[in-house]
Amino acid sequence: MSVPTVPTTPAGPGATPDAVASFVEAHLGDLYGDLDAWLAIPSVSADPARHADVRRGVDWLAAALRSAGFPTVEVWETAGGAGLPAVFAEWPADEPGAPVALLYGHSDVQPAEPLELWETPPFTPTVRGDELFARGAIDDKGQVLFHLLGLRAHLAATGRTSPATTLKVLVEAEEEIGSPHFAALLTEHRDRLDCDVVVVSDTSCYDRDTPSMCTGMRGLVYCQIDLHGPHVDLHSGSFGGAVPNPATVLAQLVAGLHDDAGRCTLPGFYDRVVPLSDTERELFARLPFDADAWLRTAASRAEAGEKGFTTLERLWARPTCEVNGLSAGWTGPGPKTIIPTDAMAKVSFRLVADQHPDEVEASLRAYVAGAVPPGISATVTSFGGVAPCLTPLDAPALQAATRAMERAFGREILYTREGGSGPEADLATHLGAPVVFVGVGLPDDRIHAPNERVVLPMLTAGAKAAGYLWSELAATLRPQG
Repeated sequence: MSVPTVPTTPAGPGATPDAVASFVEAHLGDLYGDLDAWLAIPSVSADPARHADVRRGVDWLAAALRSAGFPTVEVWETAGGAGLPAVFAEWPADEPGAPVALLYGHSDVQPAEPLELWETPPFTPTVRGDELFARGAIDDKGQVLFHLLGLRAHLAATGRTSPATTLKVLVEAEEEIGSPHFAALLTEHRDRLDCDVVVVSDTSCYDRDTPSMCTGMRGLVYCQIDLHGPHVDLHSGSFGGAVPNPATVLAQLVAGLHDDAGRCTLPGFYDRVVPLSDTERELFARLPFDADAWLRTAASRAEAGEKGFTTLERLWARPTCEVNGLSAGWTGPGPKTIIPTDAMAKVSFRLVADQHPDEVEASLRAYVAGAVPPGISATVTSFGGVAPCLTPLDAPALQAATRAMERAFGREILYTREGGSGPEADLATHLGAPVVFVGVGLPDDRIHAPNERVVLPMLTAGAKAAGYLWSELAATLRPQG
């Protein structure tokens, strides 16, 4: 199969100029063959009926890592076998005291339904033009596998028999269900996972013509608010205006979560927020943002949000409060004049550095308690929280990864953040190491949707970046003196 490749510039420290790129381009067939085999395994972690396939996918990756040369490859069970396993691999550098890098990814995928919307079967990888379509093509199997080809290119280009950094790999199989056992796994194996930097390849570039690197992920708090009033539905003519109505109270409570400037009103909500620097705002402004095109993608007729910030700043660097669902009273056809007994809202908060999920949840509980009148009882149920993650622009590891990406793409790399949430904060917190994102997905790759795809030239660029990365990190993080 012949696909376009991206421009390249000389490789990093210790590598023969262009040798990494040449090796990657000469061995793309290996990457495509491996990817076809792995994508054919329907490793859907959300479906218990697919858990045997998830384990089969884990075993496939473990075998691939052994074939790549890792001398240590282990399958780690989670929560005493109650969860789905992770793969750990390690390849020590020959040099004593070499920096240690941990590569993180995930092997599970989202459900493929609705199947009728797929143009080709989701677990039958299909190439059309320079795009490969399959569930998991970009999220995250393609982005895990480009590292194996990149590592081979690194070794071939430098003549090394081991990576320039001690390289550890941790690939979990529960990311798509919220990584419920991941923090415990990090704690259990903390001594094996010690590292100087964490590399995550589960993110996107800004667009096909604007290669970029993510520097932060937002955190998340998700809660359900239940209000209970009268113990039975009441006739609104006989009792309306004389007893509190849970639906009305809920509407007032939800409306009160924002002020006229679009800011969340929870007490202390913004106290910990790390403000955008002038440099970050300038870098965001350099991205080719097209408001009309973005609105078409969002299927929305207008932009909205916190005043004083651009759309990209709101999406990436400002915390939000969103109402995700409401229910109360009669919702069937025709009228039914009642005061309902119950009302419910689901709300989520996307957090930014340095907000704490537990503090935001506590603030919501206090807000709800103060907003309900006598005669209404309130219950707030939490569905858990994820902390935000942010890498400073001047972090040495980020600058090293940026140089690797620039060599791979042959052009300047800009910086973005992402609005989603993942286990990256757990990695940074438990391991005490900076996180750098080396991802080559695109916003229109239809992640989690039918017809997920990976653009093959982007995958090629990812393999090249991985080929340059370990030398760059070794030269940057190696102890001096």
